[in-house]
Amino acid sequence: MKIAVIGAGSTYTPELLEGLLQEAEVLALQEVCLHDINGERLEIVGGLVERMVKAQGSPFQVKRTLDRVEAVAGADFVLTQIRVGGQEARAVDTKICLAEGLIGQETTGPVGFAKAMRTIPVMLEICRDLRTHAPGAFLINFTNPAGIITEAVLKHGGVKAIGLCNVPFGMQAAVAEECGTVPEEVELDYVGLNHLAWVRRIYVKGQDRTEELLAKGWGKPANIPELAWNSDFQRALAMKANSYLDYFYLQDEMLARLQAQPKTRAEVVMEIETALLEQYKNPELRSKPKELEKRGGAHYSTVAVSLIRDICLNSGRKHIVNVRNSGALPELPPEAVIEVPAVVDAKGAVPLAIGRLEPQIRGLIQHVKAYEELTVEAAVTKDYGTALLALTTNPLVTSINKAQRILDRFNEAHQLGLVKA
Repeated sequence: MKIAVIGAGSTYTPELLEGLLQEAEVLALQEVCLHDINGERLEIVGGLVERMVKAQGSPFQVKRTLDRVEAVAGADFVLTQIRVGGQEARAVDTKICLAEGLIGQETTGPVGFAKAMRTIPVMLEICRDLRTHAPGAFLINFTNPAGIITEAVLKHGGVKAIGLCNVPFGMQAAVAEECGTVPEEVELDYVGLNHLAWVRRIYVKGQDRTEELLAKGWGKPANIPELAWNSDFQRALAMKANSYLDYFYLQDEMLARLQAQPKTRAEVVMEIETALLEQYKNPELRSKPKELEKRGGAHYSTVAVSLIRDICLNSGRKHIVNVRNSGALPELPPEAVIEVPAVVDAKGAVPLAIGRLEPQIRGLIQHVKAYEELTVEAAVTKDYGTALLALTTNPLVTSINKAQRILDRFNEAHQLGLVKA
């Protein structure tokens, strides 16, 4: 088997390789090809990866290349973890939004829109390479905003694709820790979109522990500001919300917190990555450093490698993934991408029937999905009007005038090439 990693200059890559080393025999893994457009980062990260693999007896070959076609050619799986424009573009977008009094967060709001607009054209170029040079490959997408990117790929890429996020498994692992068991003994009735989902029921070893566990606080990602929920609202909701919903349920409070922070998350991440890359240069380092935990993305390796394994083994196990709706949620279009439990086998992932959505979550899901659909269309067509509609449809954009101002600034800053009709 050959696995290609696109965006392998990411500081996450050693974590991914740690998982691949653990499953190398099961996967019959022969080659991992690392690709990035940044030669310096590829050399640093790739060097550490090669030392990690050598330290484990070199169970598979590691190659590095700046040529994307060479990377994907003949691959069985292609993992995408790209960041078009880097953290620098993320910082620019965040400051544009905060200056307008809008939440600056790279996946859920207008910053996520800007990232999607930069990223979708590149992802569709990658899909073109797969169609030509690796027509049978699965594309496993970890690139944010994961739901929007995966929807663009499934609608316009012409390849087999599944989107991944570490947050659902992180919630599962948090429940397991709270209950003194392992994640495999935890099952979540999880429904929604990427970074916009709720856990309706929680089962531990087959027993419903929902009511007990909702009374406790657990599963908060370290990179999201800590804010207290209204206890009456939590009881009325009677579900565990994905932590990114804080940006919707506590908009004013989250905006104030973000505006008060001395540095944007992008600037913090740049500092963390600079320190990590310095460590990665150490020729004596042969394992993932503990400091990588500060970067976020916990469980990335677990969710990516276990998904690949279960496709290869035709296992029929359940994974919470970003997948085409296909009628699982009747309130959304069948071609929409949703984040729900799905059965994974050699053909890919098939979502489980979810049933009707409760009214307290249905409206927000439909609202955000409309924004996501418009964003995909705008990125593909380069139509200015569609892009403006997408931004004004996002619940975190509070004014059409603000939407137009930030759209114009995004268009200029990133040369998006939007055209007015």
